[in-house]
Amino acid sequence: MLSGKTAIITGSNSGIGLGAARELARAGADVVLNSFTDSEADHKLAADLGAEFGVKARYIQADMSKGEDCRALVEKAGGCDILVNNAGIQHVAAIEDFPVEKWNAIIAINLTSAFHTTAAALPGMRAKGWGRIVNIASAHGLTASPFKSAYVAAKHGVVGLTKTVALEVAGKGITANAICPGYVLTPLVEAQIPDQMKAHSMDRETVIREVMLQRQPSRQFATVEEIGGTAVFLCSDAAAQITGTTISVDGGWTAM
Repeated sequence: MLSGKTAIITGSNSGIGLGAARELARAGADVVLNSFTDSEADHKLAADLGAEFGVKARYIQADMSKGEDCRALVEKAGGCDILVNNAGIQHVAAIEDFPVEKWNAIIAINLTSAFHTTAAALPGMRAKGWGRIVNIASAHGLTASPFKSAYVAAKHGVVGLTKTVALEVAGKGITANAICPGYVLTPLVEAQIPDQMKAHSMDRETVIREVMLQRQPSRQFATVEEIGGTAVFLCSDAAAQITGTTISVDGGWTAM
């Protein structure tokens, strides 16, 4: 379905980013993986992904907290047809205690990086008359939680940026949309479960259902494959007139 297209996925050596890269590769797209590290394991991950799905796959190191790195990523990739802005970090603290350096890093990586990569990718998309920008926002791009001021602000910003880009490229064969996941079962989330079990004296299933997924009515994690599949749909011909919107994959969280 996406044969001949090249997709850049930021923050994609694990979790949602890797899940999106795998589903795009499964759909036939060549993929560029990215993170801030530059290890043999990173490059092997790309090579293995390419071999598994019979597509071209590369790994390009770039620090998403630096605008010049964000733009250089697109340049080194030779442009792209599909851009998935996924890179993100989190920190939890009350506003009056929130470290300024953490605020700056979260805004830079979760929001400003998407501005830079999009600005770098759009000229090539305009020239081809086709492009797909998929921003991984969050349920926190539509609603808020206490102690997550920077993350909530950044993800709301991602939603606003998505709408603005969509309006600027309307009618040019380019779409821009945001996926808003709820809790997704990633390695990072999986690693939190034992600590939550200990803190609440609960078994695994109870702590997942009653603590971690308390705000997610389905009481089920979304999977990285589901997020990736949503990204593939947004890149398909069937989604050509879906632009400037958000798609929630949150088990009903934002329906409440």
